[in-house]
Amino acid sequence: MTATPAHAPVSAARKGAGPQRSATRRGLALGPWGTFLLRRLAGLVAVASTLVVVTFLIVQLIPGDPARVLAGVDASPEDIERLRGQLGLDQTLSTRFADYAGGLFHGDLGLSFQTREPVADIIATQLPFTAELALLAIVVVLLVAVPLGLAIAVRGSRRTDSAFTFTTSLVGATPEYVIGTLLVFVFAVTLGAFPAAGAETLTSLVLPVAAIALPGSCIMARIVRREAASVLAQDYMRTARGHRLPPLTLYTRHALPNLLTATLTLGGLILVSLLGGTVIVESIFAWPGMGQRVVEAILARDYPVIQGCVLVLGLLAALLNLVVDVVLGLLDPRALAGKDGR
Repeated sequence: MTATPAHAPVSAARKGAGPQRSATRRGLALGPWGTFLLRRLAGLVAVASTLVVVTFLIVQLIPGDPARVLAGVDASPEDIERLRGQLGLDQTLSTRFADYAGGLFHGDLGLSFQTREPVADIIATQLPFTAELALLAIVVVLLVAVPLGLAIAVRGSRRTDSAFTFTTSLVGATPEYVIGTLLVFVFAVTLGAFPAAGAETLTSLVLPVAAIALPGSCIMARIVRREAASVLAQDYMRTARGHRLPPLTLYTRHALPNLLTATLTLGGLILVSLLGGTVIVESIFAWPGMGQRVVEAILARDYPVIQGCVLVLGLLAALLNLVVDVVLGLLDPRALAGKDGR
């Protein structure tokens, strides 16, 4: 009778330790990178599932009837109702969602209400233009923000630091469409140095990329400057200075890796937000990308095009975030561990 209470906690502890030991064994079997990638891929699946639901429901909030817009102002109620049936708008919301999700499962994004061409073909035609702007803007942000923030942290005086903080705060808080409009007025209309719209020449890239990259560069440079000041104050940097290492070796080999680890953790959100800026800027510069097509689809209530474009842009943002996490894992293996340290 007395043995039962004494052995009960041991039994309970063994039961509680079983799942934890199994999870630990699974983590060891997969390895750090296997566990990391499995966790990130599970998150990517969750994001994709959420995007499917959101992209379907968001078009229902757009006021207006697509059939009425397509039929025109002179169409009779019978014509509008017949068009609604052809577009599948007379079905229940649950049936339409099932058709939408089923089509996505088979790689079918549907047909445009306006042109009746496959949405996948529309995206395949215009996605390269959007990707070109976004990738160039990301490269510009990294090439400008990291050296600038590090230089201000290393060599900046109090006056320089104040001017840097004021300028980056002002530009970083300015919306992309305002910067784009100012760039068009100054460099296209007034000076005539670059084209105001279109994508015919390489010079057409300059103003759109600048409009997208300027706010992100300023915000990222402030993050780099703050993190660089923190890294430069560490004991190991004082020791490295005491060994009289060359400045290039001191800052690139000892400061930059730790600086980038901390910077990319926050900077990944900025890089992802550049996709949203790209969509807005495309409308200003008449850039033939997905952003301009989304605006046209919203005005025309073209549900399949809106859903397809938003879904693809959301997945690209999630993939970019995954790439940032992988880069962080390469720079600092400690980033492979989850929040619980496993």
